[in-house]
Amino acid sequence: AGLALDDAGIKGNDELCATMDMVVAAGGGERDEAVDAAILAASESRNDRDVLLNEKLTTELRPTLFLAQLSNLLAGNISIVHKVTGSSRTFMGEEGAGVAAVETAAARIRSGQSTHVLVGGAFQTEHSDMLLGYELAGYLHRGAWKPVWQRQGGEGGGVVTGSGGAFLVLEQREHATSRGRKIYAELGPIVSGRAKRRNGGLDAEIATLLDQTALPNGELLAISGASGAHTATAAERAAFAAHPAIAARAFSTLTGHMKEAQFPFAVALAALTVERKAAYPAFDAATEKPFAGIPTTVLATAIGYHQFEGMGLIKAA
Repeated sequence: AGLALDDAGIKGNDELCATMDMVVAAGGGERDEAVDAAILAASESRNDRDVLLNEKLTTELRPTLFLAQLSNLLAGNISIVHKVTGSSRTFMGEEGAGVAAVETAAARIRSGQSTHVLVGGAFQTEHSDMLLGYELAGYLHRGAWKPVWQRQGGEGGGVVTGSGGAFLVLEQREHATSRGRKIYAELGPIVSGRAKRRNGGLDAEIATLLDQTALPNGELLAISGASGAHTATAAERAAFAAHPAIAARAFSTLTGHMKEAQFPFAVALAALTVERKAAYPAFDAATEKPFAGIPTTVLATAIGYHQFEGMGLIKAA
């Protein structure tokens, strides 16, 4: 967050920081791992697990745990350290939080409610309780490591997690040019949805979102937030196959899946490739198509490993 503010010429400027809004996406806060372990151990010898859970919830959890909502703490920390003291919004819940953060920030600027917004997310995967959540739902990849697109049909659920963060400064064009700031890229449409996946609605939802972004004609580079989760990643890959002009780059092959930070990270990578006028090489040469042209418009996607779908177009300024 500090690097983003510094790059935008806002860090240390009290007037700009005081009028800057903030939208942050991050996961839930602290868990009591001893309580988690006790519940799992007790569940091995009891079948009345709904009763068991209620017993543990009323006798084991410390009230302070409910104060530890990480997205609020992260936003508060940024406010304190960097003096960003305009309005503050936080989102929690997988990739959808990151999509909602960017979508909300863009909507505020377009409506005239904000002139400049710090938006982003962070994810720290080295928590056993975090990995337990993935594992109980059957999402973690097992066996030898493979690139994102090649995990289909492999043992486990296909997700390899990673720690990371990405923050962006979104700014009204007139506000940025009046300050003489460098513009990396222009943010086009940001769209989102939440398909009824149990009813097989994900394929249609992705196709709808692609239509809503109004894809340009010709070759298109896509910075994909694909997680490797079998159902979601297969649906995204099929959607790209139906658009032969799209050349995808699944960055989680390199970084691991960063949950709430996934979409802000995709938007940042897309902005950099547009600004540098050069496409990223294939992250998985066996699966991803080459892209020979100069990317003037780039698609960023985050198809949630469990739920929520989002994408957006990033254009040359």
